[in-house]
Amino acid sequence: MHIRILTIALLAAALLAVGESRAQQAPAQPNPLDVVPDKMPFDIPYGPAISAADANAVIQAAAAEAKKRDWKMNIAVVDSGGNLVAFERMDGAQLASIAISEHKARVAATYRRETKVFENGVQSGLNYLLSLDGVIASRGGIPLVVGGKLVGAIGCSGGTGSQDEVVAKAGAAVVNK
Repeated sequence: MHIRILTIALLAAALLAVGESRAQQAPAQPNPLDVVPDKMPFDIPYGPAISAADANAVIQAAAAEAKKRDWKMNIAVVDSGGNLVAFERMDGAQLASIAISEHKARVAATYRRETKVFENGVQSGLNYLLSLDGVIASRGGIPLVVGGKLVGAIGCSGGTGSQDEVVAKAGAAVVNK
């Protein structure tokens, strides 16, 4: 009988402790997705399509960076609508990365932001980003902006994400001043 009374008393004390700890919890944090920005993010106006000559200059700068580091890359440049303008597959570059480089360039142009933004978002738990049409959450896609207007994008693939990004930045530097 004493054991039964002791058990009931312990259960009652445990329930009281749980109720108290719940009452002392910090208030819930607001959902960051509920924040309404004053201005539209990544609101870069579309400009005229990048010329073939400029696209090739972007590719040559990116390829030079890759060669300097002995990296084998696929490098794609698209226009402001995401259409392929120029492409280079360096000798020995991974075949699967041909389509990936084009995909990165297309996403950077159509979403007007670096593909690294999607990578960072997914890594921080914003998994809904993966449901957006055509998104690739891997760095190496960078918009090309001339005179404040988006004229295209570069996409690089063949190495790690950080290697792809280094090569893409070297190419983008030709027009992104």
